[in-house]
Amino acid sequence: MAAVNELNQLEIRILGALIEKQHTVPDSYPLTLNALLAACNQKSSRDPVIEATEVELLVALDQLREQGWVAEVNGGRVLRYEQSLAKVLRIPSQSVALLAVLMLRGPQTAGELRLNCERLHRFADISAVEGFLEELASRPSAALVLQMPKQAGARECRWCHLLAGESPLVLSDESKLDLLARVTDLELEVEKLKVALVDMQQKLAVRT
Repeated sequence: MAAVNELNQLEIRILGALIEKQHTVPDSYPLTLNALLAACNQKSSRDPVIEATEVELLVALDQLREQGWVAEVNGGRVLRYEQSLAKVLRIPSQSVALLAVLMLRGPQTAGELRLNCERLHRFADISAVEGFLEELASRPSAALVLQMPKQAGARECRWCHLLAGESPLVLSDESKLDLLARVTDLELEVEKLKVALVDMQQKLAVRT
């Protein structure tokens, strides 16, 4: 079984794209390498937008296949690829849909997730979305999603997936204090530079 929290951005994009296309273009699934590359580099419904090469895709697919996340399928003349997220993580299809949309589009609120999951799974209401998110966040083995701190002016908190490890957007109190101290130091340095610049300008003015 593959370990959680060790996927890079391209591997995450591959899994998300495979899940999405399994539902939106079932006649073309499993995907060929070319179709998968197009799905990964797609500009709509993607955040961030990436430009992976065929070589990069093959390397990532090798890693995913070794860890059990994807499998190769003989589809006539060409190899095709299918994902095994539900099997690896032992989660229901509703949770797979939520993870796929988070992997493809980045952090979102429960309301945004309900809307963006429409083609993968139709949730009855936002509370249903929140229920599955809470299950994913409280898994005993390893949390798969995290509710992020509410942004200033925002009405709802956003959720992010944790398949690449803890979100860098979520800082501990200690990290926040350290960041604040570094910002303060930088502000002091800028003020010193401003004073030095004014002093230099005055000296130049006197000489001329």
